[in-house]
Amino acid sequence: MNKATAGSTIATLLVLTATQPLHAAEGPSFDCSKAQADSIEQMICDDSSLAALDLQLVEIYSAAQKEAVNEQPPMLKAEQRGWLSGRNECWKEEDKNACVSNAYRLRIAELQARYRLADMTGVLTYACDNNPANELVVTHFATTPPTLIADYGDSTSLMYQQTSNEGSQYRGRNESIAFNQDEAVVVWGYEATPMHCKSVN
Repeated sequence: MNKATAGSTIATLLVLTATQPLHAAEGPSFDCSKAQADSIEQMICDDSSLAALDLQLVEIYSAAQKEAVNEQPPMLKAEQRGWLSGRNECWKEEDKNACVSNAYRLRIAELQARYRLADMTGVLTYACDNNPANELVVTHFATTPPTLIADYGDSTSLMYQQTSNEGSQYRGRNESIAFNQDEAVVVWGYEATPMHCKSVN
């Protein structure tokens, strides 16, 4: 290779290097230099998988903000602040990493379902306790973990799929649904009497 060719090759490499993005390891969405030692934020800064979950949540949260722009009352920001406080409470847990990871995954799935940022995988209607007017509508979403939003009367509950050997089960704050083929046992409210519901789809 002559000097002219070598010079041209080096110049080309310099141009390509200047124009291609640098693939440096990405940290979380917040400034790690401000994280306190031994804090949950510092743990996230030191763990690439947790940092990736943080970036994913920021992306999903930004998309949710666009969907919630006309939401009344505006709850999203307040809920996110509450979630951050809850995430930081993971310092009390024996397995802090698992606690933080689970907090991120559940929050991401919640936002994807509530603001329809994930694909719907089915909408089913159930008549409960042999009364067609006693209607339960269940919308399933392709999130991780799987979620559903159940509408019953004037109230709504978001539920996450639970690990179970007894069929498909979902649990929310005070509600739960256990599915068995075209039937479901529904508990709607704290210590409420279970309802037996049958699909009408």
